[in-house]
Amino acid sequence: MKNDLPVSLAGLSGPAGFLRSSEPLCLSPGPAPATSLLEEAADLLVVHLDFAAALDRCERGCESFASDPDSESSAEVKCSLCIVGIQALAEMNRWREVLSWVLQYYHVPERLPPKILELCILLYSTVKEPHVMLEVDSYWLRDLTNQSLPSYGTLMKLHLLHVLLPLGQFVEAEELVQGCEAFDKEQQLEALRTINERRCQWVQQEETQSGPEEQPATAREKLLGSVSRKLLTILTVLRRALGSMSSHFCSSPYKKTLLAALIVCLVVVRLDPAAPTSLPFLYRLVQLCHQAWVAVFSPLYRPPLQD
Repeated sequence: MKNDLPVSLAGLSGPAGFLRSSEPLCLSPGPAPATSLLEEAADLLVVHLDFAAALDRCERGCESFASDPDSESSAEVKCSLCIVGIQALAEMNRWREVLSWVLQYYHVPERLPPKILELCILLYSTVKEPHVMLEVDSYWLRDLTNQSLPSYGTLMKLHLLHVLLPLGQFVEAEELVQGCEAFDKEQQLEALRTINERRCQWVQQEETQSGPEEQPATAREKLLGSVSRKLLTILTVLRRALGSMSSHFCSSPYKKTLLAALIVCLVVVRLDPAAPTSLPFLYRLVQLCHQAWVAVFSPLYRPPLQD
């Protein structure tokens, strides 16, 4: 399954991309232990491919900022440690833990650095789980301090393209674009046009998926209708045949034929109706004929008597 495969963030573009040990660390001077742990974690991640050890160095480095969490140098080093830690978690197929792991060092979504938020959006979009970032992005984007950041517009676009639109929340996306002061008029029109295009694609995809489900239902209805018509035709023919047989049995020629058959039977067996020995046989024959008549022509179907 797609969500069970290791996730690599090396191909993600943007300023929050993969940190390579061959690239210089453009950081303000920070605490020496934390900076050393950052360099060691980057080497373990890229050169030695020891992701567990790299994650351990990142956690130790982030914990070292507990006493001085608000200085600018500490914030930059801490952000870089978290970026390396996110990559290590993804390489170990522990991407589900990324958001909770980052929030244990920043505590609230509003305090997440833009680079980390961007990396998390791209990560959960890659693994087809954009709903994970829905609430976190909403808190971050509504914060007044974050709205003054230069990267606010970029994160707004990422939230639209990788979270709201894949989830089909087109109305919320339109309201967010119309109320965003970071977008000028042209950017708003372009964003609204993108939303309309994705809405049309969403509707077409739903129609395509629902089409094959409706076709078997229509085929079943046609089959049931055909069977019902055939059954109705058979019942009509059977009713006509039974009516014809009933009228034939009740007709005068049939009665004469039955009497003639009885006479022939008496002649063949040479039975004398006047002989005393033939009386039990005749009595039994009359009873059988009477029972047959009652069985065939019950009171519901017995024909009316004729004068």
